[in-house]
Amino acid sequence: MMRPRIGFLGTGWIGRHRMAAIAATGAVDIAAIVDPSEDCAREAQAIAPAAAILPGFHDLLDAELDGVVIATPSALHADQAIAALKHGLAVFCQKPLGRTADEAGRVIEAARAADRLLAVDYSYRQTAAAAALADLINSGELGDIFAADLVFHNAYGPDKPWFYDRTQSGGGCVMDLGVHLADLALWLTGFPAVEAVTSRLFAGGMPISPRSDQVEDYATARFDLATGAAVQLACSWRLNAGQDARIDASFYGTKGGASLRNVGGSFYDFELLHYRGTSSAVLVSPPDEWGGRAAAAWAQRLASDASFDPEALRLVEVSALIDRIYAADGGSRSDRD
Repeated sequence: MMRPRIGFLGTGWIGRHRMAAIAATGAVDIAAIVDPSEDCAREAQAIAPAAAILPGFHDLLDAELDGVVIATPSALHADQAIAALKHGLAVFCQKPLGRTADEAGRVIEAARAADRLLAVDYSYRQTAAAAALADLINSGELGDIFAADLVFHNAYGPDKPWFYDRTQSGGGCVMDLGVHLADLALWLTGFPAVEAVTSRLFAGGMPISPRSDQVEDYATARFDLATGAAVQLACSWRLNAGQDARIDASFYGTKGGASLRNVGGSFYDFELLHYRGTSSAVLVSPPDEWGGRAAAAWAQRLASDASFDPEALRLVEVSALIDRIYAADGGSRSDRD
């Protein structure tokens, strides 16, 4: 049986990292690369020497592939994914799938119409700590979840100009980092309905309106779930937080609590703590090579079944929550369905 042939659209650091993870599975053949930077394309070709470097996206679509990995600026994701799906290609896309829920919904509909596999790189789900936290919650070990606090503070910030152009990025730190928190909050609680959202957005320490041309570098949001749980999240770029990053997803239930958190300010090392009253126990600790697991899982699934995965329908719920965070008018009102 021939292995699926896949192409890569965008081979910056993230694209190359995901390429290495996919190549390591041996499940697919990496056949084509497209990147406007010749240096990036050559570095990617070092990972997959048999891959051809093609001039552009349309050449990739015509290259007789089975799937494509998209790691381009956010404004391009939806249209590129839809075009690939209409050509019969499965798609693995960097987050966000779209800048809005409407864009994400159109991609999902295209995947369903084409009956092709679609996945988004919500990579923090793939950590061993997140998997163990999901087990704690789903087993009832924590009881009924009534509260969750999630944060992602990055002492640095994106180094590419398009991140700071709302038209190209769709937003600032909420779109870049908060989307991971929103995904974890919904995924770990079983995707209940979101009943209300309030938020505040800041740029350079000053409150901004969601309708501002500026992108936010600090944001807080609170939302209520249909289960009765209250969720709070905060995210930022370039925060004076005393370390490279602070990443934490804490869930509190009637029988106990648990926190997925980074270790020593690391972007990559995570532990899971289980709380009972005043005691805590470490259930998961580093090392854990999790960064490319979502991409590897997509490639392995593609090798056995390229058809549409209904789990992709959940992707629009994350995008809809991000839309509501941006629409909550700086916290001056609640946004309700």
